[in-house]
Amino acid sequence: MRSKIFAPFALLLLSLPVFSQPKKFEQGDSERFFRIGAKAGVNINKISGQSYKQGFNYNYQLGGFLQFNFSNRFGIQPEVSFVQSSSEFTNDQTIIYDDIFRGGGQKKATLNYLEIPVLLNINVGESKHVKLQLGPSYGAVLKQTVDSLVTGNNIYKNGEWSAIGGLWIQLPFINLGGRYKYGLTNINAIDNRQSWRNQAIQIFLGVTF
Repeated sequence: MRSKIFAPFALLLLSLPVFSQPKKFEQGDSERFFRIGAKAGVNINKISGQSYKQGFNYNYQLGGFLQFNFSNRFGIQPEVSFVQSSSEFTNDQTIIYDDIFRGGGQKKATLNYLEIPVLLNINVGESKHVKLQLGPSYGAVLKQTVDSLVTGNNIYKNGEWSAIGGLWIQLPFINLGGRYKYGLTNINAIDNRQSWRNQAIQIFLGVTF
């Protein structure tokens, strides 16, 4: 499982020497102040916590972004994306809340987010096609679905803050990249007995105009 998850990051790192050569992109190296684009990809996520099984789940993401390049080195990239995440509960009935779950028989939960990151772009090398991305993200829950939920109340909070770090490769038209997202918010809306946090590896491909 780990080899499948980290293989795309290895490919991105191996691509750095190629995309960082300025002579390869002499016609496309001028950095425009404003660009707009779209992207789609996979959201490999898990919810960490006592009630959840270990391991990642494969979901999807799609959205758009604006890019403001203030200099040849730095820029800001706000985004809006629809992101789906899911998790699987543990089978240990002594861990799951008996007053919330029906005899510990829960299987899966699905969360649909409207995710709004604001990322700092830092150009790596001289070509301006490889960017390090860092910044915060806010995710608003659009819908949450939990199998066999007894109570009518939501068990997850309606929003969460996350920290994002990743690598972005931006060619004149195509963009691709990978990120790691770590949840800063305890999304458990039931009580404070357990801390539940989202984690995700996001891999995407898109176009830039």
